[in-house]
Amino acid sequence: MDERRTAICEAVLDLAAEGGNRAVTHGAVDKRLDLPKGSTSYYYRTRADLLAAAIGRLRERSREEFDRAVPRAVDPETAADAMAAQLHLLLTDRRRDALARYALAPDAAAEELAADLATCLFSVPLASGLFAALGTVDPDRAAADLVSLLEGLLFDRLYGARSLGPTKSEAESIADLRGPIRRALNYGA
Repeated sequence: MDERRTAICEAVLDLAAEGGNRAVTHGAVDKRLDLPKGSTSYYYRTRADLLAAAIGRLRERSREEFDRAVPRAVDPETAADAMAAQLHLLLTDRRRDALARYALAPDAAAEELAADLATCLFSVPLASGLFAALGTVDPDRAAADLVSLLEGLLFDRLYGARSLGPTKSEAESIADLRGPIRRALNYGA
């Protein structure tokens, strides 16, 4: 992806995280990046094209972060630590990405991009591989359940009851996330 397209995608994610899905327009991206009017639509003709590119950028960033954090050893303790750290990252340094993902959900569904958006932060196939390596009886089912758990943990801490509590330190946050993840990794063992 060239520099201008990347900047446009990042601006879409910023706008969505800050103002919701209605804040994302070609004109708003032009304005945010101080581009001449019509520049964004030159690169992404339709709103669906613009959303698809931003979702692709979100997937790319998630994959890069995951690849950096993936443990070399496959055991429940190490896997739980890595997943909790990745969730914590989505609640802190990558909070904008998580907020943008939720903000873009209604438009993604309307533009037939729901599957792309739903899978841009968490991967059922990668989780299935983890469960298979751990010797789980039904790795695909365990993986689907784990991803649902991760989704719920993220949403709860962004918008749910746990978002209302006091701010936690990094160590407290990771420990709090690690517990349910570790229990889920015992699934089917």
